[in-house]
Amino acid sequence: MVEILFASLFVLMVLGLPVAFAMAISVFVAIGLGSSYPQIVVVKEMFSGLDSFPLLAVPFFILAAEIMTGGAITHTLLRFASQFVGHLRGGLGYANVISSTMFAGISGSALADAAGPGAMMIKMMEKGGYDRAYAGALTISSAVIGPIIPPSIVMIIYALQDEAVSVGSLFMAGVIPGLLLGLGNLVANGVVSWKRDYRSDAPRPDRAEMLRTTVKALPALGLIVLIVGGIRGGIFTPTEASVMAVFYALFCGMVIYRALHWRDLPGIILRAALISAAVLLILGAARAFAWVLVIEGLPQFLAQTIISWDLSPIVFLLAVNLLMLIFGLFMDPLPGVMILVPILAPISHALGIAPDHFAIVVIVNLTLGLTTPPVGSLIFVVSSAANLKPAALVREMPPFFLANLIVLMLLTFVPLLSTWLPRISGY
Repeated sequence: MVEILFASLFVLMVLGLPVAFAMAISVFVAIGLGSSYPQIVVVKEMFSGLDSFPLLAVPFFILAAEIMTGGAITHTLLRFASQFVGHLRGGLGYANVISSTMFAGISGSALADAAGPGAMMIKMMEKGGYDRAYAGALTISSAVIGPIIPPSIVMIIYALQDEAVSVGSLFMAGVIPGLLLGLGNLVANGVVSWKRDYRSDAPRPDRAEMLRTTVKALPALGLIVLIVGGIRGGIFTPTEASVMAVFYALFCGMVIYRALHWRDLPGIILRAALISAAVLLILGAARAFAWVLVIEGLPQFLAQTIISWDLSPIVFLLAVNLLMLIFGLFMDPLPGVMILVPILAPISHALGIAPDHFAIVVIVNLTLGLTTPPVGSLIFVVSSAANLKPAALVREMPPFFLANLIVLMLLTFVPLLSTWLPRISGY
């Protein structure tokens, strides 16, 4: 049945079906042709995959990000980031990375990051004399930070697949890796901007203007403190934090910034509902796909085989890096987490690898897949937003992919970068 499952998935994805439909249909085909199970069991497993209280955080974080984008908060964060570095050589590129890092603490999604502040930064960079394809490539790379810095939708899904970690510990574990990815992108932008002489004619704002912009940005930055501080302080769970984020975003947009109106809410809610439905459909299909693998004994077989090889932890992590990078070429992070984590996480625990360390390596790996063809979703989102051919964006990606890859290797070889913050936070 496993052979039928993977063959069907490969054919359907080559035909261009969305990942969720390709996985669901391949499960129906495998069950119908390779087993005596009734087809209704596929539907049952899909619903079982969504029957989880922590999953409620996903649509609420998506809604909070949409409200923040519609309430002029994204523009406020862009101005806040630009005032410090916009006048430097490569300054608008730096502002792109910094704003993505800040928005990552709001959205939890790479695609939301690229479609929101990323699209605005591409226009700003083009007006500032940057090549549009370069601005798009930098936006793609910096959007990777979105699922790493808390809140993170991918981390919520990961915690449901591995009982050795919690959402709170993963949120803490992602802070330093996310900042390192931002630093890597800043360095790559600096090198390219120096070679191409990307300069800005914008003068540095005076202190009074910088103070006004900073004060205006404080309520937007407060959402990050609310989410991380509330979870760390035990005030509320990650799911409750997502609901608080929605109400805080409404308060900021309507009361503080006064850029959000009641008439805007139906459109915002509709966009958030469509994104949430797409995410949950992927999760349901991935649960059914993983169920077939489990009943066929594939995870147990692979675990026993790999353990029998007596690999050292570092060799195993390097092998996982290679596997995940290849897997990410063809599949998005969410189904990747649901399919691969139940197989690989128990092996990593048996080898003595810290659960938070392994989780960050997996999540960063799969998220980098969003930046690589042929299925990299970020490439197509930015291509649409910037009105560019995907090939033009891919040609500009090597410096940024190299920077992200160096950070990934650093995270692989230095577990403390992922485990220190959760440990001192009490997880």
